[in-house]
Amino acid sequence: MLNVALLGAGRIGQVHARSIAADKNSRLVAVADVVSDAARSLAERTGAKAMTIEEILADPAIDAVLIATSTDTHSDLIERASAAGKAVLCEKPVDLSLERALACQKTVGGESVMIGFNRRFDPNFAALKAAFDAGEIGRAELLSITSFDPAPPPVSYVKVSGGLFRDMMIHDFDMACWLMGGAPEKVTAVGSSLVDPAIGEAGDVDTAAVTMTWADGRIAVIKNSRRAGYGYDQRVELLGSEGLLSARNVLENTVEKITAAGAASAKPVYFFLERYMRAYETEWTAFVDAVENKSAFPVTLRDGVAALACAEAATRSSQTGETVTLTPDMLGA
Repeated sequence: MLNVALLGAGRIGQVHARSIAADKNSRLVAVADVVSDAARSLAERTGAKAMTIEEILADPAIDAVLIATSTDTHSDLIERASAAGKAVLCEKPVDLSLERALACQKTVGGESVMIGFNRRFDPNFAALKAAFDAGEIGRAELLSITSFDPAPPPVSYVKVSGGLFRDMMIHDFDMACWLMGGAPEKVTAVGSSLVDPAIGEAGDVDTAAVTMTWADGRIAVIKNSRRAGYGYDQRVELLGSEGLLSARNVLENTVEKITAAGAASAKPVYFFLERYMRAYETEWTAFVDAVENKSAFPVTLRDGVAALACAEAATRSSQTGETVTLTPDMLGA
């Protein structure tokens, strides 16, 4: 049984608490949060104990920590927990700063920590990846990723998020690197504030498109928007030399109506938890299995740095209008 401490009792921390409880091989024993009442409340609901981070890291009975704190604390906590001998799963992104993330990777090693890119564990995207790896569509040529949120977050969140490319599109950068087998060579991005003027006033964008190119000519296109009033739009399409693979939206139901007037179906589910709760649970099980079997993590700190390097390049490109080349230094190579 893996004894686990959760660092961060906010919305995503509560999601992870459910995943820990759902796995028969793990047990949530401690919760820490800068808001002590939040830690105490979640601990009471889950049968855990509210503790400080210092107490958690010093406790030899705690085997692993799940970091779900604010992004600007991730690298520090990864280093501290690793130094304390804990197995670590950290939410994305590794850091708001690529430089700081690279320093973290240098300190703890690129393979020693698992990063929480939960979409890799979505059954639809995982099946697409498995089919591609099995050679079912030949060589990848063109990847298209669509990720639209149903509504924008509060501007207060936007101001501390690191921007759309680091906060939202980071998932899609990881997906592209995962499916294509590594980071691209070049990144070109455009972004606008079309949904909420306050987002633009905060220095961010809410609508963006990115083109990524690999050294061998393969291309990926990512589209993000903070507003899709019809639901949570999450699609991947991969064109290969011998066919096409696509993962479509998860709908509210599977009923389709067809009449003389036309055809209609349900909308996509509205909230990310409805779409990805199973992915979070599968992600956690993969982490527990890797720790117990002393096997490689399926998503590593090195992967997190690569996605953050893409986000950094996209941010620069959108600000300058120029294509940015990813250098070995940006990838920690």
